[in-house]
Amino acid sequence: MDDITQNARYREARRHARNLRGWYIHALIYVLVIGGLFTLNLIQNPGRIWAGWSAFGWGMGLLAHGLSVFVGPNFFGADWEERKIREYLEKRP
Repeated sequence: MDDITQNARYREARRHARNLRGWYIHALIYVLVIGGLFTLNLIQNPGRIWAGWSAFGWGMGLLAHGLSVFVGPNFFGADWEERKIREYLEKRP
């Protein structure tokens, strides 16, 4: 493997590791803050669970962040459209 290819692979691996670390930090903060909100909610107003809305909204953001890290940016990236066009054309006579 030449140096250019190896360097590009290293940069890609480093970018992925940073994105992965960012998602784990995001998930940890989510658990801590949502846990605190539920605790506060149960102390102040146990009859009405409002913290669930925060957990749901932030959870959607965490899910989107996770998809970008674990599935990758190519989930709906530039090559996705080209791939779908080729699939469509292969199905049609």
